[in-house]
Amino acid sequence: METSFLPTTLPTAKPLPAFRTHAAAASIRPQQRLRRSTIRAAITRGRKEETVATVREQLEGCYLLAGIKYEGLTVKQLQGIRDALPETCSLLVAKNTLVGKAIEGTPWEALKPCMKGMNAWLFVHTEEVPTALKPYRAFQKEERVEETNDFVGAVFEGKFYGPGDFKTLETMPSRAEVYATLLGALQGPATSLVATLQAPARDVVAVLSAYVRKLEEEAGAA
Repeated sequence: METSFLPTTLPTAKPLPAFRTHAAAASIRPQQRLRRSTIRAAITRGRKEETVATVREQLEGCYLLAGIKYEGLTVKQLQGIRDALPETCSLLVAKNTLVGKAIEGTPWEALKPCMKGMNAWLFVHTEEVPTALKPYRAFQKEERVEETNDFVGAVFEGKFYGPGDFKTLETMPSRAEVYATLLGALQGPATSLVATLQAPARDVVAVLSAYVRKLEEEAGAA
């Protein structure tokens, strides 16, 4: 009877495909991660630059810039505030760092002390400041968030106003009231005009500016 023997050397086993796949994937992943990180960084940088540009654009012709603490407010609530604002105003949600960069070297830089936490920014492009602030005050009262979501500060004519100073901004006379005050002083006794001129400098400037505009408008109409 013949006896058979196993060969003394076995054929070399080939690497399993799975092992080759894992090795190849491992060599590609770092490059993929680097490429994705680069793209993500470029997009983030682009968005930041776009936000800074938007803030600077809003500052053109702006009379007042105010910060509002929006932490805890919903997207729907923020949209409701936007809808209630006059057309001369706009509300922008942006990071403090980006707004801070946009206002560097400008009179609005006085707003930097209140750049903490989560803020939305109210840009007022009208002289009627009280009218611009009323919609948010109404929202605070309706939603009962007077204490949690108040104004954090504002800048008007280069001066910083803290939360406790907003009464001054909210009680500023309207243009119609300024006209009435000045015309009444001019048409009344001399003492009335003297009293008007003895008012705070800010009020006098506002009155005189309004009167000059009125005269220019009348001259143009003629």
